[in-house]
Amino acid sequence: MSFNFDSLTIAEAQAALVCGAYTSEDLVSALIARIRTRDSALCAYLTVDEDYALEQARAADRARLAGKEGPLLGVPVGIKDLLNVEGQPCTCASRILAGYTAPYDATAIARLRDAGAVFLGRTNMDEFAMGSSTENSAYQVTRNPADADRVPGGSSGGSAAAVAGGEAIATLGTDTGGSIRQPAAFCGCVGLKPTYGRVSRYGLTAFASSLDQIGPMTHTVRDAAIVLGVMAGRDPMDSTTLDVPVPDYTAALKTDLKGIRLGLPREYFVDGMDDDVRSRINDAVEVCRGLGAEIVDVTLPHTEYAIAVYYVVATAEASTNLARFDGVRYGVRAEGATDPIDMYGKTRAQGFGSEVKRRIILGTYVLSGGYYDAYYLKAQKVRTLIRGDFEAAFKVCDAILTPTTPTPAFKVGENIDDPLKMYLNDVFTATANLAGIPAMSVPCPPTELGLPVGLQILGPAFGEEVVLHVGHAYEQAVKK
Repeated sequence: MSFNFDSLTIAEAQAALVCGAYTSEDLVSALIARIRTRDSALCAYLTVDEDYALEQARAADRARLAGKEGPLLGVPVGIKDLLNVEGQPCTCASRILAGYTAPYDATAIARLRDAGAVFLGRTNMDEFAMGSSTENSAYQVTRNPADADRVPGGSSGGSAAAVAGGEAIATLGTDTGGSIRQPAAFCGCVGLKPTYGRVSRYGLTAFASSLDQIGPMTHTVRDAAIVLGVMAGRDPMDSTTLDVPVPDYTAALKTDLKGIRLGLPREYFVDGMDDDVRSRINDAVEVCRGLGAEIVDVTLPHTEYAIAVYYVVATAEASTNLARFDGVRYGVRAEGATDPIDMYGKTRAQGFGSEVKRRIILGTYVLSGGYYDAYYLKAQKVRTLIRGDFEAAFKVCDAILTPTTPTPAFKVGENIDDPLKMYLNDVFTATANLAGIPAMSVPCPPTELGLPVGLQILGPAFGEEVVLHVGHAYEQAVKK
């Protein structure tokens, strides 16, 4: 049986499974065969548990025959190697967690499991989600399906490459400063970061606890809405989730934008933006105008401080969160240590990569005596101002349009030795994490070189419906 995994959506797969056109076992078997053929070049997956995936697929087929239903019943999903799936490795693409097996399901995973999803494998990522290119993985460098000489973005580069490269129907990623949206833009798929508190972080290995969010990476906006609807909602295991009603996100997917006001922030259309990116975003704005949207100018005056604020807050929280990886409780332990302090030092020196070490050191510095007020406390105050900018903007518009990234995907190795240049890849995405608002990247038509470009849509807190509405309308208009 032939499957076009380059475009097969959750909605299409589910419809075919329901009508009996094929079984989940057929679907998963074909996808495994494709991964065997393609992934040696793409390197999207760290591990694929073929036997377990087929076992789940057969169970889904039996459940369907017994009359069970579920929005993801029998649909294979790839999981970023940062989320715990019971019985599977969760290395966070780091050598320090080599050999670790998750003893439980993350809440997001448990909800996907209850909806019938089949867990296919673990996707590659930047170590502990620290990076913008997936070159910081301890195990392999993932390639961009649009151009194998270019990066897929990061830190959820494996998840984006798996979808865009036809090795997954959908995947989960995590987004701390753009780690879902930036790789989605680089690879040409849909990537959604929900509102902070919309999706439980229980079972997610933390990078920066006040910024991290789990979200879907898919072929279409409709698929993103389906996956979000399964994962969203209050979780007693995560006190940061809020008891806010979860709407039917697919019901929000309209094809016109009449009555919608879309804001354009001048701070995001900066000098140095790639000309092709600027052109595609300007075209996207006109498409939205043609669909009935009113385009209004808005200002987000504290945007210029966002990267500095983000890299103070994120590294400070990373320094604290990664203190637990010390060779005592789980993961690897360095050999030859003479005492506990020596063992901690050797384990962390051998287990962590250079980018993780850089961020731990920076975070420890900004939290240290004499510097806490000057850096961390000041950054939190400016973060409040950034959140206030968005609150003011959403009084005059329903959603905001920006580029997802200032450039298309860059070449492998091009920025790896220039941390500051690498960090600037988050310049348009980090603000949404600092403000806690939802944001999504939707593919625009590619550049003249065939490189993907992403349109970013930002909405007010718990405004995923309007973000999905705008994204779906634009997506459908561009596909015509």
